[in-house]
Amino acid sequence: MLMDRYRIVARHTVRRTSADPLEPLTVGNGEFAFTADVTGLQTFPSFHTDGMRLGTQAQWAWHTAPNPESYALEESFEDYSTAAGRSVPYSTTGPDFGDPSAHSRAKLARQWLRENPHRIDLGRIGFVRPDGQPLRLSELGAISQRLDLWRGRIESRFELDGTPVEVTTVCDPELDLLAVRVESPLLARGELAVGTRFPYAVGDWSEPCDWDSPTSHLSEVQVRGNRADIRRVLDDDVHHVALAWSAGAALKQLGPHEFVVHADGVGVLELTVGFSPAPVEQAPTVAAVLAAAEVSWTEFWSTGGIVDLSGSTDPRAEELERRVVLSQYLTAVNCAGSTPPQETGLVTNSWRGKFHLEMHWWHSAHFALWNHPALLERSLGWYDRALAAAQETARLQGYSGARWPKQVGPEARESPSDIGALLVWQQPHPIYFAELVWRRRPSRRTAERFARLVFESAAFMASYATWDPRRERFDLGPPVASAQEKAYPLRREARNPAFELAYWRWGLQTAQVWRERLGLARVPAWDAVAKHLGPLPERDGRYVELEHPVTEREGHPTMVGALGFVPDVGLADADRMRATLRDVLDRWEWSDTWGWDYPLLAMTACRVGEPDLAVEALLLDTPKNHYLGNGHNFQRPGTLPLYLPGNGGLLYAVAMMAAGWDGGPEGPAPGFPGTGWQVRSDNLAPAP
Repeated sequence: MLMDRYRIVARHTVRRTSADPLEPLTVGNGEFAFTADVTGLQTFPSFHTDGMRLGTQAQWAWHTAPNPESYALEESFEDYSTAAGRSVPYSTTGPDFGDPSAHSRAKLARQWLRENPHRIDLGRIGFVRPDGQPLRLSELGAISQRLDLWRGRIESRFELDGTPVEVTTVCDPELDLLAVRVESPLLARGELAVGTRFPYAVGDWSEPCDWDSPTSHLSEVQVRGNRADIRRVLDDDVHHVALAWSAGAALKQLGPHEFVVHADGVGVLELTVGFSPAPVEQAPTVAAVLAAAEVSWTEFWSTGGIVDLSGSTDPRAEELERRVVLSQYLTAVNCAGSTPPQETGLVTNSWRGKFHLEMHWWHSAHFALWNHPALLERSLGWYDRALAAAQETARLQGYSGARWPKQVGPEARESPSDIGALLVWQQPHPIYFAELVWRRRPSRRTAERFARLVFESAAFMASYATWDPRRERFDLGPPVASAQEKAYPLRREARNPAFELAYWRWGLQTAQVWRERLGLARVPAWDAVAKHLGPLPERDGRYVELEHPVTEREGHPTMVGALGFVPDVGLADADRMRATLRDVLDRWEWSDTWGWDYPLLAMTACRVGEPDLAVEALLLDTPKNHYLGNGHNFQRPGTLPLYLPGNGGLLYAVAMMAAGWDGGPEGPAPGFPGTGWQVRSDNLAPAP
């Protein structure tokens, strides 16, 4: 379908005429990102501390604090009894973790394990006076900033001391490198410079920077002409930084970890800052980076999926299209790297920068439906690297296959948690990812590429289920923490979460299909578990979270995912699920939800034939479903001002609504209402 893609994207250009602590802008490439304030750099970080922090992050950039006490994961284990009477070790927090007066070795071990490794902030790059003195936000005027989505750059204009400053900020599409062009008479007069500072790293929940420990890390500098190579040493972790600047500028070191680039007598300054775990070899020019970014982003927008809602008469259409376009940009910047992303991407830390595998689907599954399967595949190699650790966890607990953790860093070690260690709904995700790639590229090569991940995931799933001879069925749990997470205090007795039961059946059935694609025999045990799983729990004519215990209408309404997120596997009755969906929309405690809950509801609305409810769910006016001007899904101030699972989930749901799903109604846009909506789309794939 011929569509004016540039026009669709350009009408959602982000523009700023004033500073807002919640509205910084980001450039990046999925592996590296730089978040800037209204100056196009990170000039006023303290202004954003209680809003959305300014960060410079990369998927590879982590730090592990010294461990002189040799704390080990085994010190966090507690034994849990299964329904079959086996004792299984789980890495949980223990009885004294919440007691501030407790200082047991087990508690200290759990604290260290939760805090390490932690994602680092690579450095702060912002405008300063040539002597290093900071600017004041009140000194700025005539602010005009735009995020050029089509070319992947930030263009910023402002006045400082009544003098104009123009800044272009861009990230290289392949390298972990920032390029900046600054033009201002202030440069030539020696009244403005670009400063770079490097912090020590800490394992705080959301703040990765320690600016008060200069002797705890090293910045070893070597200057050659218009380039400085800096070797950064943080305990046993080492990475490299390369600064390169244009002719007429010079570097001055103001402290052990602080540098300025100034351009006395020259009105234009071009600067690149590259980061790498190894010495930085390439230092492309700013012009080269601008050109490469434009080519890369133009290709992204020209070849991926696109949706045009401009012909709709429903007044909500413009806002939904805005969320879609900005979510495409933000997930490409933050969620398309070599590891699963953290929930706040590469903007700022949450949960110390660790990624949550149950959220990986929400961040990245949509890429396959929007014709960017390669962006999904980038992160799937992490599962290959983590497979041995996941297999060891399964073996230690007496299961087959691979048990995927919940909250981890790149090393794939679980973090002690009373919820995370007992979650299971991430287990079928690798099967789902593989199936999405297969649907885009069905070939023997694809089947062989993902076969081991699919089979090891399924082997664990089959062995995890427990046979109940009295009721002649397989149960999930106890122990288990369901996706809703609210019943975790009763995790030792919880059993049969609705969403997980359906997802288990789908995962095992799909794994058998993969065996057949490769000419392999089906595994009888997988068929037995899939066929004989218990029924979805229900009460009062609606599906509920768990067979036991009873939960309230709060948290994630994940029972609806048993027919929505999960295709129809014969466990959910459509009428009963429709009643469940309506009950959630009418009676749920929305203040206790999260951003991905709304697309979860929309997907269920699609599969039960309620397109009006799909749109209603996506655009519910609740605190956790608010999308800021920069496109981020806001959750709470300070610690979680953005939440990328909401953005990714929105894209998956809209793709379903526009392109359909297996077994869904024929015709265009089956998930949108027939009245008030005109939906034009291109390069979208239907969901499973």
